[in-house]
Amino acid sequence: MKTSDEWHAQVKGILRAEMTRRGVTYDGLVEKLAAIGVEDNARNLRNKVSRGNFSAVLLVQCLEAMKCKDLRL
Repeated sequence: MKTSDEWHAQVKGILRAEMTRRGVTYDGLVEKLAAIGVEDNARNLRNKVSRGNFSAVLLVQCLEAMKCKDLRL
C-alpha cells in the first residue's frame, strides 16, 4: 500500500515526465496554460509540482495545455 508521500511523488513524476517528453519548461507550460485561460506563473507552478500536492484539475489543465492525449502511468 502506498503512502501519501508516494502518491504525491507519483503524480509529480507523471507531470514532469510528460513535460520532459515534450521539451516543455515551466515557463513554456505557463504560456501554454495561459493560452487555454489558466493564469499562473512559473515560480508558483514549479512549487506546486515540486510538492506533488496539486489538484487533479491542474494536472488535467497541464496535460491539455501540452496536448497530451495519452498518459503513461
